[in-house]
Amino acid sequence: MARLVVLGGGVSGHTAATFAAKWLGSAHEVVVVTPNAKWNWIPSNIWVGVGEMSKEEVTFELAPVYAKAGITYKQAKAVSINPEGSETSDKPFVTVEYTGQDKVGQSEDVEYDYIINATGPKLNFGATPGLGEGSEIGEHTVSVCTADHAVHASEELAKCIEKMKNGERQKFLIGTGHGLCTCQGAAFEYIFNIEHELNKAGVRDMADMKWISNESFLGDFGMGGLHMKVGGYVVSSKLFAESLYAERGVEWLIGAHVSNIESGKLDYELLDGSTGEEEFDFAMLIPPFAGVGLKAYNKAGEDITDVVFAPNGFMKVDADYTAKPYAEWKASDWPRTYQNPTYPNMFAAGIAFAPPHLISQPMSSPNGTPINPTPPRTGMPAGIIGKAVAHSVCDLITKGEGAHLHEASMAEMGAACVASAGKGWFDGQAAAMTVYPVVPDFEKYPGTGRDTDYTFGEIGLAGHWIKHILHYMFIYKAKLNPGWTMIPE
Repeated sequence: MARLVVLGGGVSGHTAATFAAKWLGSAHEVVVVTPNAKWNWIPSNIWVGVGEMSKEEVTFELAPVYAKAGITYKQAKAVSINPEGSETSDKPFVTVEYTGQDKVGQSEDVEYDYIINATGPKLNFGATPGLGEGSEIGEHTVSVCTADHAVHASEELAKCIEKMKNGERQKFLIGTGHGLCTCQGAAFEYIFNIEHELNKAGVRDMADMKWISNESFLGDFGMGGLHMKVGGYVVSSKLFAESLYAERGVEWLIGAHVSNIESGKLDYELLDGSTGEEEFDFAMLIPPFAGVGLKAYNKAGEDITDVVFAPNGFMKVDADYTAKPYAEWKASDWPRTYQNPTYPNMFAAGIAFAPPHLISQPMSSPNGTPINPTPPRTGMPAGIIGKAVAHSVCDLITKGEGAHLHEASMAEMGAACVASAGKGWFDGQAAAMTVYPVVPDFEKYPGTGRDTDYTFGEIGLAGHWIKHILHYMFIYKAKLNPGWTMIPE
């Protein structure tokens, strides 16, 4: 019997583990190690953050789902990996510390034959003074990165709405809290959902709304922007985004690195080197992401973390990490199989793999401060990669070490995104977009880097219906309800 250990129970890890358990059956063991007791459909946290959904509607208990699937579940966080085993055993193992299951604080060495690192990111609030401490949000801003964060955000938003109803003007500042953030899309959805809720509450005229982001232009989204078909015409995401912001009366400040946050105000530096200050009554700023801090040790117990992981803490895979100028970056630099080059029984999926470079053009201020979005690896790509990696591991287990590895390059992968701009069955809106490929290939698609026949977008009520349906569909799938394998990632 072989044992596959999956680190992480988010979109990518949950996908990998559940498919692996189905394909391997009872002949082999699948173990999931995750510090969380509940699964969270993160794309709907923005609706929790405006009071349109409850925490219970976007989460569910993992234990019964894994029991149904025959998956061994350990509510614990991975601390370190020993891919060569120890001086007393050749069996590789991962050291975990329990966070639940009545074993809080206890540690265990879990041996494995194959391991998939799908730990996701550390929410690095501590990277910006005043944003928070370590992985915990601070007292000056709110967040929608977790369901609990979103509940808190909703409570603070309700207080602001009450103040506006009493004649007190409020300023909302939404965006990214550091020069190297990703997930601009979540902040994009949140600012327009707030704007929508303020209109419903009849207090929009009492609100000043501003977007602050590390993007060099609106609509970059960490993908270098895109050109897409809208109403039969090819337009840039920059024009698409600017039109939406202008239509909704939202100001923007871009190319910004938030350098310090205090109560009701923050300091920032722009790409041109200038600095400034913004005041706010309510701020939701996405933190930068980092690896979760896994360490790695060889057989002799020596630290080999820099062999297994990139400096940002994400795991090295089959990408081209050669340092080279932006003009020499290629789509072929991106990984295909997500196998670690040093230890072939190790894979990474979703946010946990280290990208070879940015997708957006790297930029810095004259002061040397890097200000640019880092690559998004969430949602649909995370699920597709998780499934492909699980398929590879299952084939390695059942067919032997010479088995073909399945591929899921983001440079050959399309992705769909439905970005909410306000929830409501009759007055809601969402921008439904597809992009192909996620990582632009300027050799194959000169000029835009993408195929405009498969890259398009529309905004309207139908998009909202789609997003609402997807919410229920993906939770249904994640619970492994009948027919779950037929629902695409």
